[in-house]
Amino acid sequence: MRLVGILGGTFNPIHYGHLRMAQELTDGLGMDEVRFIPSANPPHKDSVTVSAEHRAAMVQLAIADNPLFTLDKRELEREGASYTIDTLISLREELGNDTALCLMMGSDAFIKLNTWHRWQELLDYAHIILVQRPNQGEPQEPLPEELQTLLRDHYAEQISDLHEEKAGLINMQAISAQEISATQIRELLKLGQSVRYLLPSEVRDYIQQYKLYR
Repeated sequence: MRLVGILGGTFNPIHYGHLRMAQELTDGLGMDEVRFIPSANPPHKDSVTVSAEHRAAMVQLAIADNPLFTLDKRELEREGASYTIDTLISLREELGNDTALCLMMGSDAFIKLNTWHRWQELLDYAHIILVQRPNQGEPQEPLPEELQTLLRDHYAEQISDLHEEKAGLINMQAISAQEISATQIRELLKLGQSVRYLLPSEVRDYIQQYKLYR
């Protein structure tokens, strides 16, 4: 079964942490494609200061040289809040039942999964790939009991299982440590400091061209 990774976020801006994670998961899971899906109106984030158009343009620049990475703008073209469940339903309708969808998320997002809109339905449409970063301390808050149950009932150790089912499993993958954050990049830009080696040069040039994050 074809494996398509789903990496959503504000990408404000996209940086090497996002890109390296996507590459390592592509290699580790044998994915055929990773779709980068910028969020237009993320319900769990404060208002995003840079427009969706700018953020999508930066994603396109960052992934342009990787044939396995694609920009998916469906959340930007949909009105209202950007709910992951709506995106997964839309992708399933588009890609059919011969494709396994792999929703990638960090442990910090998974801890709050039970606050997401219609979170109980996510595994009806996709697998969840939990990303573990080395040297990451224990989460500040414990995993809610209902999420412990979800993890226990749907956990799959074998990567091959992901290729045999179109949805419904949770798999954990360790990736290299990348101590890069969009918040850090925005702060450096506000201070007029260099962000070289934190994100692709094409993205850095775009930020400078349009005077973003000042």
